[in-house]
Amino acid sequence: MSTESIISYKEKIDAAKLPQHIAIIMDGNGRWAEAQGKHRIFGHRNGVKAVREVAEGCAELGVKYLTLYAFSTENWNRPKQEVSALMELLFLTIGREIKTLQKNGIRLNAIGNIHTLPASNRKALQEVMEATKHNTRMTLTLALSYGSREELAEAARQLAEDYKSGKITLEEISASNISAHLYTKDMPDPELMIRTSGEHRISNFLLWQAAYTELYFTEKFWPEFNRNDLFEAIYDFQNRERRFGKTSEQIHQQTTTNY
Repeated sequence: MSTESIISYKEKIDAAKLPQHIAIIMDGNGRWAEAQGKHRIFGHRNGVKAVREVAEGCAELGVKYLTLYAFSTENWNRPKQEVSALMELLFLTIGREIKTLQKNGIRLNAIGNIHTLPASNRKALQEVMEATKHNTRMTLTLALSYGSREELAEAARQLAEDYKSGKITLEEISASNISAHLYTKDMPDPELMIRTSGEHRISNFLLWQAAYTELYFTEKFWPEFNRNDLFEAIYDFQNRERRFGKTSEQIHQQTTTNY
């Protein structure tokens, strides 16, 4: 992909209409590697470059939140050797990329059942989160040992405890209460969700938060995904009409009134 091509897509993007929060399902590392006759972990290693490209691209444009589906609760069911290699690669990369995070003003965050990660991995993650906590340009969130159904079940348990202890009444339980008990309570819902590798599903990722998220699917495997592909996805997003249950006429009138 030429620099000229990257610049042309970037120039098409309206800086005033950027999605504030982009979520990405990074899919296809293993299949990309197998297609080249390599071991699946080779694909995961090459996927690191795509993470760097996308994180720097989002920071460059001014996107405030980027959430990456790094390891799901279901991924624990993969072959033990692959899980071990993934964990090692993931946390080696986090440590090595701290300079990139600092240079780009990116704060690292994590959501999911972090307590299920190996102790050494939790420690490494916490160290980088602590080192970058004052960065304000963008928040990069890694969804680790994450499953949205489990997240919702935990929110329900917390609300039940609040009701049991008298903190809230049944009538006070609302959509906003549920959102306030999710891992993502301190960030806006994603406006754009990207999935690579040609799969057309969201695989237990941010189910509640994605109620009005625009979905973008690409045939490219994750190791092939680059900054230009990110810009293309954002450009596609900006050319959609987001109605939130309203009619096109209502949206047009609202836009006209705002101006």
